[in-house]
Amino acid sequence: MQKETQKPNFEFIALMAALMSIVALAIDAILPALSNIGVAINSLDPIDHQLLITMIFLGLGVGQLFFGPLSDSYGRKPMVYLGFTLFVIASMICLLAPSLEIMILGRILQGVGLSGPRTLAISIIRDTYKGDYMAKVMSFVVAFFILIPVVAPAIGKIILDNFGWKAIFYVQLVFGLIVCFWFWKRQAETLRPEYKIPISSSVFIDGAREFLKYRETIIYTLMSGMVTGAFLVYLSAAQHVFENQYGLKEAFPYIFAGLAISIGLSTLLNGTLVMKFGMRKLSRLALIGFCAIAIMYSLLFWNSPNPSIFVLVGFLSAQFFCLGFMWGNYRSIAMEPIGHIAGIGAAINGFVSTLLAIPIATFIGDFVQDSVWPLFAGLAICGLLSLFTLMMVKKPKRVAAA
Repeated sequence: MQKETQKPNFEFIALMAALMSIVALAIDAILPALSNIGVAINSLDPIDHQLLITMIFLGLGVGQLFFGPLSDSYGRKPMVYLGFTLFVIASMICLLAPSLEIMILGRILQGVGLSGPRTLAISIIRDTYKGDYMAKVMSFVVAFFILIPVVAPAIGKIILDNFGWKAIFYVQLVFGLIVCFWFWKRQAETLRPEYKIPISSSVFIDGAREFLKYRETIIYTLMSGMVTGAFLVYLSAAQHVFENQYGLKEAFPYIFAGLAISIGLSTLLNGTLVMKFGMRKLSRLALIGFCAIAIMYSLLFWNSPNPSIFVLVGFLSAQFFCLGFMWGNYRSIAMEPIGHIAGIGAAINGFVSTLLAIPIATFIGDFVQDSVWPLFAGLAICGLLSLFTLMMVKKPKRVAAA
């Protein structure tokens, strides 16, 4: 039975956030150690090191296509356990990697494994809540989730300085096992037996056909991919920008944490405001602000050297504050019409948005070498494309099946 008015349980929110936050820990904790990892695996080009960030997203996207349909057939909990098992194996590959290529393989497999807990957390939320209330729960989950990116680089730096880069992967493993035990002990299966879909060769095709019946689901999935791609440029290039372009190696974890707090604050505020104004209105206004800030920076610093670190952080903080009103709401709007296929629906939503984000991030990231300007130009372009895409949605509408 879906809950529309019952207040969300604090432990439920914290547990769902923990399932999703392992992804953030796996990505952000190694940021201060990228150059050290590069030396260990004989890779000295900082641009190549961005692949250790972007490629985990490839695994996250592909893995969802398997975990989503399987969870609709076998339940959410068994697939979460399978995801954690793959994550452990992939982490060992990263620890033993002799080269960049093997390390990238390990990172992709880490993403595949972590796509299970991450995707199924969303499916479990959709199994339990719907509508604006689902957006409220999702916002609180994401707000808790943001705590990990806030502290992860600083934790990674402390571990790196005292125990070396491999210890970061061991800490990730321990955290993952703790969350897995918590999930096993405290979370009930949310997929009711009568809603299980027998596994077959056509389960994905049938799910995709059902997914494509809903215009709003498609539009917000595409928008999520474009915005995520723009943010992924920042995520993969942050270490290079702050350490190499600005020479702030020691301060990098704290700058990164401050910017993550900006997203967390707006996400938490979204959880409070979404019941009053609605997720569509809030996300639309945030997108307009997102575009305006990126365009303003692009015009002010066109063909100019990087501004002071205070100006850069100010612009990024405003940009990411807007993001907090977009991510959770986009996912909630996309998922709202497809609660009857929450597993495969979340998988397709995540896969398409990630598949779109990776080439965007890879392409724009190649230009962020001597200047941060291409980052904001990319944010502006992705934001404007999202705004144009949003104009295609006049109202929640079901598209007639082809």
